[in-house]
Amino acid sequence: MPDTPAPALTIRMHADDNVAIVANDGGLPAGTALPGGLVLRDKVPQGHKVALTDLPRGAAVLRYGVAIGHALEDIPAGAWVHERLLGMPPARGLDDLPMATRGTMALPPLEGYTFEGYRNPDGSVGTRNILAITQSVQCVAGVTAFAVQRIKAELLPKYPNVDDVVALEHGYGCGVAIDAPDAAIPIRTLRHISLNPNFGGEVMVVSLGCEKLQPERLLPPGSIPIASGRGAAAADALDVVCLQDEAHVGFMSMVDSILRQAAVHLRRLDARRRETVPASELVVGVQCGGSDAFSGVTANPAVGFCTDLLVRAGASVMFSETTEVRDGIAQLTARAATPEVAEALVREMAWYDGYLRRGGVDRSANTTPGNKKGGLSNIVEKAMGSIVKSGSAPIAQVLAPGEKLRGRGLTYAATPASDFICGTLQTAAGMNLHVFTTGRGTPYGLAVVPVIKVATRSDLARRWHDLMDLNAGTIAEGRASIEDVGWQLFHLMLEVASGRQRTWAERWKLHNQLVLFNPAPVT
Repeated sequence: MPDTPAPALTIRMHADDNVAIVANDGGLPAGTALPGGLVLRDKVPQGHKVALTDLPRGAAVLRYGVAIGHALEDIPAGAWVHERLLGMPPARGLDDLPMATRGTMALPPLEGYTFEGYRNPDGSVGTRNILAITQSVQCVAGVTAFAVQRIKAELLPKYPNVDDVVALEHGYGCGVAIDAPDAAIPIRTLRHISLNPNFGGEVMVVSLGCEKLQPERLLPPGSIPIASGRGAAAADALDVVCLQDEAHVGFMSMVDSILRQAAVHLRRLDARRRETVPASELVVGVQCGGSDAFSGVTANPAVGFCTDLLVRAGASVMFSETTEVRDGIAQLTARAATPEVAEALVREMAWYDGYLRRGGVDRSANTTPGNKKGGLSNIVEKAMGSIVKSGSAPIAQVLAPGEKLRGRGLTYAATPASDFICGTLQTAAGMNLHVFTTGRGTPYGLAVVPVIKVATRSDLARRWHDLMDLNAGTIAEGRASIEDVGWQLFHLMLEVASGRQRTWAERWKLHNQLVLFNPAPVT
């Protein structure tokens, strides 16, 4: 007896929308009758849009109640609406915006939630206990990687309370215009990554010796918090292994020097213990990658609900990805806690507009072939689904790329939308936990911060069952609400932050490289 086909399922996000997305696995064939009686004229893939009414040429195509484009030709009701049929609207201007008009209505507090974390000398809290070895230049990467292999094999087993040893490899440090104005971005990014809460205040640097980014410029006196019992002099004495030092005779001399210094830091890290801390000590970065049309329907709204829970608990949450919020700038400036925060949002959008112009592109360069295959026609549609990760709380502060977080609540941390650059900059800002949503699927991970991956679709969660940590596809199927999945994520975050549960990326040790954002010239 043949299987009964699943009923046609479409999702319409707003009462004003004149398109809906097809939710069925595999999409729907032409001739399918939708619940309201509309018959599909075309085969419509999963996540793609169907016209709910006749759309004459030039008509606004509405999703999320927003014009995501204009019909380039007459589109009859029941037709597949894809990117080739849409003209993208121009970007919203950055003048005459609503500035902090929503007021500062605080969300009700959420109390009583805790996790087990590592308290640091500067008062921050780590979710992991990691020795990080900073590199001042790419030239030392091979030597450091060799040394880290030996540290893991020979030293780490002696220090069972240390989670890992990681080399902070990057592509910067020399061959660059080190005094150019925008060079401040990669330099402060690397400095602040070295001080991430998951490193316990232990800073160790491997330098070549002749590079432009000298260790003292990367980490000047006073930039490292004073560790308990070590005094100011010890904090100012930067621990640097310089490979060009005359004391090194041969490759193994360099490697042995790195191991000797690593042992000093490992002993101190091994003495640390987790303690119960309030959920307000979480510093969470939220991001999406490999997005599809379900991102703004399931995973991102659930993350947005969880963002509000975290803010209510007194925690810090960062959302980013400038090109993926640019088309919602009016929503953001209206939500700013103060006019000054709204002005900072405009400043970051204007800076990025200029950066793209200098490169001869605009925000439309953001969307990928995978985004489009997943039903996202253009950056406007993508932005409307991306921005909901930020929830509904007032935006308390704005960070320029590479800056360090200065307070709690909801923060806009300006970054490119590139997954690895965004993750790098959020790590520099001080995040101790990362949430990453995906619809197309990506094995993205970070070595220094646990990454919780949320699938937008049940089919992805099923196929990538040992890569996705949470399935938000149940929302589209009606088996769970946005609130249900948001609470699931909140509780999962406390478990992961406490070390009681490891993410799939941690289990498989799937780690992307740090990628510094360098808009300055390379010489």
